Amino acid sequence: MDNREWGPACRPSARKKSPLVPVLYSLVSVFVLSFFIGGCAAPAEPVERKPQVPVAVADLAATQSGNSVILTFALPKEAVDRHPLKRPPAVEIYRAVRPALPAADISGVDWTPKLIATIPSEMIGHYADGGRVRYLDTLALSDFPPHGDIVANYTVRTRSSVKRESEDSNLATLPVFPAFEAIADLKPEVTHAGVALSWTPPQRTFTGSAPPLVGYHIYRAEVKAEAAVQAPATGALTGASKVNVPLTQIASTTAPTYIDTQAQFDHTYAYSVRSVAQYPNTALESADSNSTIVTPKDVFPPTAPQGLVAVLVPAQGETPAYLELSWAISAEADIAGYNVYRSEQDGAAGTRLNAELLRTPAFRDTSTIAGRRYSYSVTAVDRAGNESPASDAVSAGIPAESQP
Repeated sequence: MDNREWGPACRPSARKKSPLVPVLYSLVSVFVLSFFIGGCAAPAEPVERKPQVPVAVADLAATQSGNSVILTFALPKEAVDRHPLKRPPAVEIYRAVRPALPAADISGVDWTPKLIATIPSEMIGHYADGGRVRYLDTLALSDFPPHGDIVANYTVRTRSSVKRESEDSNLATLPVFPAFEAIADLKPEVTHAGVALSWTPPQRTFTGSAPPLVGYHIYRAEVKAEAAVQAPATGALTGASKVNVPLTQIASTTAPTYIDTQAQFDHTYAYSVRSVAQYPNTALESADSNSTIVTPKDVFPPTAPQGLVAVLVPAQGETPAYLELSWAISAEADIAGYNVYRSEQDGAAGTRLNAELLRTPAFRDTSTIAGRRYSYSVTAVDRAGNESPASDAVSAGIPAESQP
């Protein structure tokens, strides 16, 4: 072994460090630090999708009914990017009103549309039917200038996001007039001719004006019988509950009365009347009157039969003599048959001879006793069981053999 001492330059502790070590150490440190920092960091927040914007409504229409304006339009089903909407959009309704004045007189009038109603998406089903929305905007007295009319502008917007709504719909513009106050005392009465309606003519609108009243429109709907309640001694079932079925106009009249001759017994009907005011180029109906429900009941007897005669038919062979009665057939359509009454005293009601209703206006009385005089009368009975008054009486009999 070499026992020579190592020189200072050859001792391990004295070796010179390589310049690559610090560099490698730094790179490893950066890598490890980046790994732990990147692995422990939170994930990036999701980017919100672009909100859906419904296409603009293009078929908004407005019509006046009473002192309200009915708005109708189709609910949009797709967004502006042509993708279908995920759910029905909410609806915002805007209105602007101004006096119906010449253009030169409205320069200072505020014509800015104002939001008057918002229908949330969850409530659209209460206003939509078959994809069309129907909204009733009821006007207040404050919407009308004193002794004047107004012009109303309507637009709607829809939205599927709180961040952005659709563009404005088409503009629906219409002149609006004050309608007559709704009739409040519509009354029905069941008569033999039909259901007779009567009411008090209106005198004014809610603004105090009184346009020309040109007539009335009569509306009717057939409803379920349980909607009516009994009204004693009137021949009718009547009620005043709210009618939930659409009524159809059946007639017009200029008088505050009307008889519905097409009404049928034992059917239940709801009636309403609207008055009609005449404005320039516009005939405006009022709102519906109080609704009245009536079920006509046939409590009306037919008229008494006419032309009663009694003819003696002499005996022939073994057939004894008898009396043949006949009378004119009743003209009423609901006659079910006839009854024959006989009495031995003039003016007395007598006893009914037929066991069942006679289907034809004739009767053969073979139960007479020769030598006696009888007084005969007949009545008519309708299908409801109502019996008419007695006809004029006739007197007849079969003479005894000793009598001429």
